[in-house]
Amino acid sequence: MITPSDPALRGLARLAERYHRWIIRRSGDVRAKPVNRDLRLRVAKVRREAEDVVSLRLTNGSPLPAWRPGAHLDLHLSSGLRRQYSLCGDPADRFSYRIAVRRIGAGSAEVHSLAEGDEVIVRGPRNAFPYAPANRSLFIAGGIGITPILPMVRAATGNWRLIYCGRSRESLPFLDEIARLDPARVRIRTDDVDGVPDVTDLLGGFDGSVYLCGPAPMLDGIRRTHQGPLHFERFAPPPVVDGRPFEVELSRSGDVLPVPADASALSVIQARLPGVSYSCRQGFCGTCRVRVLGGEVEHRGGATFGHTEDSMLICVSRGCGRIRLDL
Repeated sequence: MITPSDPALRGLARLAERYHRWIIRRSGDVRAKPVNRDLRLRVAKVRREAEDVVSLRLTNGSPLPAWRPGAHLDLHLSSGLRRQYSLCGDPADRFSYRIAVRRIGAGSAEVHSLAEGDEVIVRGPRNAFPYAPANRSLFIAGGIGITPILPMVRAATGNWRLIYCGRSRESLPFLDEIARLDPARVRIRTDDVDGVPDVTDLLGGFDGSVYLCGPAPMLDGIRRTHQGPLHFERFAPPPVVDGRPFEVELSRSGDVLPVPADASALSVIQARLPGVSYSCRQGFCGTCRVRVLGGEVEHRGGATFGHTEDSMLICVSRGCGRIRLDL
């Protein structure tokens, strides 16, 4: 995603959202018809890439929507779970998508159970982690974090380097493809304590553009240390910082749920409604958007609106006092 240190882009995004909402209010009851962006794909190939990692090649025999490095798919699983996985194949291949999944939870376990010939529903591609070629780029991947980074490295121009970190070589997917890159530009690290490298040593004073995908300790350390442009994607939702407590009323049951200052509405609602839809948990995919029936909402970025604004992303937006949701 775009680094949080870029206030101009964040401001433009907020302005665009407010303009969109203003247009909807001015149009009365007129609403754009929803566009079905779901694709039904077949698992054409399953391949073991590393310990607890498999890749899936997905196709339907027709040209698929184009994508660029950093893009991901929303995978709709038969259990009702939705999970996001980065595209790690070749953007020039218009007839198949490739994703890779490490087995770490219920959703990934369900993906690992898929076999060749099975059908899946996907939505996308979407890109919240776009790559823009620069004169000097450092790509840093931790374990399965290589998935969005690999297409970026293949498209890289100028002076670039890749650092690929993990617990062991057996845990690192796509080493065979990494081996085909220029060895002078690639460094593989598997000797770090607990698999988390020293950030100062990792950066080595580099001040150009850094593209990073990996575990939270690595990401947080580099965010604190790197002074140049930083682009990253998280494995997990960021912690809630400077939040205020509020209450969520579920309109269908009448239940009122307190949301602590350090928790998201999504995490609290999940405990009561385990089937509530979500995916990225970072405020960009829109899967968890819910209608607001009453109260005021503070959207990500700090803008506050009344309930006529229609909806909120329960993974990142917060209520003011008590809000009533269509759940």
